[in-house]
Amino acid sequence: RWLAAGRASRRLVLVVVFVALLLDNMLLTVVVPIVPTFLYTTEYEGANSSVAPAWTEPAPPALKTPPFSSRFSDFDNTTVTVLGSTSAAELAKGMGSSRPPQPPASSPPLPSGCPEGEEFLAQENVRVGLLFASKALIQLLVNPSVGLLTNRIGYHIPMFIGFIIMFLSTVMFAFSGTYTLLFIARALQGIGSSFSSVAGLGMLASVYTDDFERGNAMGIALGGLALGVLIGAPFGSVMYEFVGKSSPFLILAFLALLDGALQLCILQPSKISPESTKGTPVSTLLRDPYILIAAGALCFSNMGVAMLEPTLPIWMMQTMCSPKWQLGRGRMAFLPASISYLIGTNLFGILANKMGRWLCSLIGMAVVGISLLCVPLAKNIYGLIGPNGGLGFAIGMVDSSMMPTMGYLVDLRHTSVYGNIYAIADVAFCMGFAIGPSTGGAVVRAIGFPWLMVIIGVINIAYAPLCWYLRNPPTKEEKIVSL
Repeated sequence: RWLAAGRASRRLVLVVVFVALLLDNMLLTVVVPIVPTFLYTTEYEGANSSVAPAWTEPAPPALKTPPFSSRFSDFDNTTVTVLGSTSAAELAKGMGSSRPPQPPASSPPLPSGCPEGEEFLAQENVRVGLLFASKALIQLLVNPSVGLLTNRIGYHIPMFIGFIIMFLSTVMFAFSGTYTLLFIARALQGIGSSFSSVAGLGMLASVYTDDFERGNAMGIALGGLALGVLIGAPFGSVMYEFVGKSSPFLILAFLALLDGALQLCILQPSKISPESTKGTPVSTLLRDPYILIAAGALCFSNMGVAMLEPTLPIWMMQTMCSPKWQLGRGRMAFLPASISYLIGTNLFGILANKMGRWLCSLIGMAVVGISLLCVPLAKNIYGLIGPNGGLGFAIGMVDSSMMPTMGYLVDLRHTSVYGNIYAIADVAFCMGFAIGPSTGGAVVRAIGFPWLMVIIGVINIAYAPLCWYLRNPPTKEEKIVSL
């Protein structure tokens, strides 16, 4: 009796979608503080410590003894003796310039913990950006197919397929030790996320048919997304630092199993329930200018934070000279953005109906642009609190306004079938997270981090006035006839 009542309850459907988005975005952000540190430790420090420990760490005696004892068999006493003999031998051969005899001269540039390997960090900007973007790129390609699939077999089976793929991706993250395996795990996450997001949002739109209720439900579901972003980064940073790389992913895999059990009980994913009416083709929806404006708002507003994710921690390593453990703390600079995004999505899920979703989106995009322009002005981690807080709140305004607007535009101008429209919405969201990290690292390397923020900030401010066209979109003539 309880299961039968639960399957008929719209609130439990909302809970299932909330949990799915929560876990997806926890996995999305839990890797952000882990991957740059992990790659730096394993690839740069590991290579240098094994190839040339005497060059990178001239001070500690324990590191100097093995290489010198093998080269100079005559000197096997103390480190001081080896160092003096080495310098004399090199000076006698005219090679003193290749290995400086005075260690203190090499240590002052890094007194406050600035990481070594400037060239490696510049290349890592690009590699980490591509790894982060791979999820969104794959999701971008899979989304249209998932939209068509939901129209044919319903939302329940795709949701469960998404859970299975997400579980496999999480386990793979836990045991991957190379850049290639991490890249594959991230791409696999994109496939699972596509199934979960498109099917989940489409299911909510079909269950909550009233526009006002739908706006509130979307705001709550996006709150799960925001909570995942909020929890993921600090959780990953702390667990990686004190327990190990695998620990946060194994915990997420266990939570994903609980979500799968919840889906089995509530959604009955073995049941095929196709839509009673044929949905509007994706190509037709993409020719609708109002849908394109709403999708553009989702894309450009999220592109700003997507560009920050791979570039901001490394920029902080280079300019603020944070110790290595503070790369996680650099990610903690996103904590105000996550908290304010959580507040913004829940607050404006309700307020947007009263003040107008188009106005919420317009103001939100303008604030996104201003916040991005202020990010490079920060001199330390505390200076990032204000810009990132404004950024998260503004993106929450845009997302909570535009997600229900997409469903409303389909109701108003097309057939009320939601798989394809939320595939487009998710494509727009993913384009921001695909273009942002993949190009952000390259742009930083070419013209610098501050100019990257200026470019994406100006784009958001320039795009904001287009939201005015969503103030009162007209109904299509063929829709009027069908009504």
